[in-house]
Amino acid sequence: MQVVHGLAGIAALLAVSWCLSEDRWRLPLRIVAGGIALQLALAVLFIEFPPATAVFATLNDAVGALQTATDAGTALVFGYLGGAPLPFSEVTPGASFVLAFKAFPLVLVISALASLMLYLGILQRIVGGFAFILRNTLGIGGALGLGGAVHIFVGMVEAPLLVRAYLMRMSRGELFALMSCGMAGVAGTMMVIYASLLGPVIPGALGNILIASVISTPAALAIAAIMVPFEAGAREPAVLEQSDPPSSALEAITRGTTDGIFLVASIIAMLIVFVALVHLVNAVLGLIPYPGGGAFTLQQLFGFIFKPLLWAIGIGTSELDTAAGLMATKTVVNEFAAYLDLARLPPDALSPRSKMIMTYALCGFANFGSAGIMIGGMSVMAPERRSEIVELAPRSIVSGTLATMSSGAIAGMLV
Repeated sequence: MQVVHGLAGIAALLAVSWCLSEDRWRLPLRIVAGGIALQLALAVLFIEFPPATAVFATLNDAVGALQTATDAGTALVFGYLGGAPLPFSEVTPGASFVLAFKAFPLVLVISALASLMLYLGILQRIVGGFAFILRNTLGIGGALGLGGAVHIFVGMVEAPLLVRAYLMRMSRGELFALMSCGMAGVAGTMMVIYASLLGPVIPGALGNILIASVISTPAALAIAAIMVPFEAGAREPAVLEQSDPPSSALEAITRGTTDGIFLVASIIAMLIVFVALVHLVNAVLGLIPYPGGGAFTLQQLFGFIFKPLLWAIGIGTSELDTAAGLMATKTVVNEFAAYLDLARLPPDALSPRSKMIMTYALCGFANFGSAGIMIGGMSVMAPERRSEIVELAPRSIVSGTLATMSSGAIAGMLV
């Protein structure tokens, strides 16, 4: 019944995409069918195939090693705030955990390692393999295949930047598909952060987050092709573009660390501002009478929309309020805040299966803040297409959300 429910849920999400399509009678069947089939095949391979699961288990161990190494640096710089022994007794368990000093420094380390991997050509080979699979299974253009593959590892602005030379040549549908991939994935730097947060409540957290980001990419391409149909482009391989590549491994590490500082500052600023804005909006909405008592909130408003979709992908009826609240937080604030809430839930708030579904469903940048960042970044890269980018950005939040929810449905089928 889990499999039947999951497949029905995916069908429901595709039906929603079709209802929101710009041209409902122009359906690129190969891209749509190939994207969903590839999503299912990759999920089965990564979750059910023992050698693949062993690789992801090793990755989870690597996260622990990275966190330990980062703690050594933060303990030196920040003292007990960064992980050094406490000079006092901790009255409340977990009270010494300060997000800014314990979680965010890991972004710096991952950013430096990612820059080094790009310099050494390791990242290009991994991305090239995924791009080859996308081109030859879905029949999409080389630039879109490369952009979609890059989105598995970098953010919604960094990936278009690496394929900047191709942005002006993409059709409207291909541009939307590229934006949808950005909303349906998370950057590699953030995967490790989320895994460190979810490790205590989700077995193999990093492996599941990485799998979610990978399998959501073909789903995003399929859903984007339904919402803004496009024809398959030229399938010749595209190449990653680096305007000013580092001259040495040491420079690559230095640049990656510097970029990480900007990323950490952006994350902190976005969290502070958007949490504050949501509280302000909720204060205004609280003036509206809410049936049954209590205060009316923005999360409740979006929760009403998400409840039927979450039920369709496998969340139990008694858990819908909690799950819808998480999805609403992810959309209104961001996925970081939603993962924080997921990690802090009481043990009996969601079943282990529902927690796994939500881990996958939340794994994407589809929120209002990310849309603003995407508009700003891509408009600079392709100023001639600014109006098109602005028009498509809100729709990409929808397509990205539907893609990650389809991955949640598949997780519910296989766990």
